[in-house]
Amino acid sequence: MKISLCLLVWNEVNGCKIDVPNLPREEFHEIYAIDGGSTDGTVEYLESQGIPVYQQPKKGLNNGYRYAQEKATGEAVVVFFPKGTIPPKDLLKFKEHFKKGFEFVVASRQIRGSQNEEDCKRLRFRKWAVLALGAFSALMWKKEGYWVRDVLHGVKGWKKTSFEKMAILDHGLSIDIEMVVRSYKLKIPRIEFPTTEVARVYGETNFKIWPTGQKLASYLWFELRRKD
Repeated sequence: MKISLCLLVWNEVNGCKIDVPNLPREEFHEIYAIDGGSTDGTVEYLESQGIPVYQQPKKGLNNGYRYAQEKATGEAVVVFFPKGTIPPKDLLKFKEHFKKGFEFVVASRQIRGSQNEEDCKRLRFRKWAVLALGAFSALMWKKEGYWVRDVLHGVKGWKKTSFEKMAILDHGLSIDIEMVVRSYKLKIPRIEFPTTEVARVYGETNFKIWPTGQKLASYLWFELRRKD
């Protein structure tokens, strides 16, 4: 199977310098980047490393994934965020799961054998919130198959044909939970494997908890009313 590796970036030059040298490039059909409007040298660095960079035509996380799907020439796509928080070697695990027939694969920080950046803390609010959201989504929409725990992790892979079936919204940032819910509704074979997450050593996340939570709640209300 030809698998395309897409780096989703937005002002991540520091993370790129950590992760790009360790990418298992030879295991992928192609590698390219979708940029959301970087101004910190991210684009220049990636191009200097021989990685083509495409400017995202529309803003929003959902559109970043949709454009990653559009630019891929392989049969499957794996998306990775080079932030220095997830080991690039774990990208090798996607191929084995595609070979087993899974069409939607998530690198999980929430299952046995994984590590979440909050695991060293007594109070793990983000982790618990994600697990609760995963349980709710499975209760509401899962008809069969595997229950995905890490419903908000961006590092994931999919068969291009399955992504087309999902009919992902062309706006907002619901993509992570949306792909899980759509895989439930459409009975798309899914799985997750454990990965290790460490805290960022620079900068801050682009997705603040409260505004992101509000947008995800709006999406879930939309999906509850969605007919398909």
